[in-house]
Amino acid sequence: MTPRILAAVAVRVLTQLRRDRRTLVMLLVVPCLLITLTWWMFLDTADGSGDVFDRIGPGLLAIFPFTVMFLVTSVTTLRERSSGTLERLLALPTGKLDFLLGYAVAFGLVAAVQAALAVGVSVELLDLQVVGPLWLLGVVAVADAVLGTALGLFVSAFARTEFQAVQFMPVVVVPQILLCGLIVPRDDLPAALGAVSDVLPLSYATDAMQHLTLTSATAQVWQDVAVVLAYAGAGLALGAVTLRRRTA
Repeated sequence: MTPRILAAVAVRVLTQLRRDRRTLVMLLVVPCLLITLTWWMFLDTADGSGDVFDRIGPGLLAIFPFTVMFLVTSVTTLRERSSGTLERLLALPTGKLDFLLGYAVAFGLVAAVQAALAVGVSVELLDLQVVGPLWLLGVVAVADAVLGTALGLFVSAFARTEFQAVQFMPVVVVPQILLCGLIVPRDDLPAALGAVSDVLPLSYATDAMQHLTLTSATAQVWQDVAVVLAYAGAGLALGAVTLRRRTA
């Protein structure tokens, strides 16, 4: 790994994103809109929006950045490979790890902006109640988005078309959404599903978010963040092993 090459890859990705307004809207605006839509759905319920949104809002802050980053990264990486750009890059003194980490750094910076916007909208505009440090809520959101980036980079190696990349969402993303504790508390899941939930990284991101809305203690939150980042690191390592120069 060469820091100079890694930085060059990151700058290149950020430059491309700056020119692609539709992707920027999807990365920065769509998560905020989806969170707002969910809040609006419960506005006129019998319980009022507050109780319901305070319960599911933290999970949404974990799910939406993860899902959007997974989708955008997997499709973008596949496009780089199918267009021959990846093959040209790797013909230069650019290693696979330089390429993947450059992408992770670039999307990690975008994730920081995304997290700031999503947390700001949820807390300041939608009145999500947070007891723990607000900045730590942003850290968890960024770690979660980096996880989505890492898994998107990994699964893109197994797709030949953008449609196939999208097809990985029901396999990789949807089970994690169902079992992360947003719909049914993890303690109430059947034993077998609870065991599966314990090994899914999104569960730990959701737990960290929910923990911050209940207490100011942060030790458990940092443990959950460490687990999420460990999964992200494993995803990047596997991505480096499986990354192909071009689509066969």
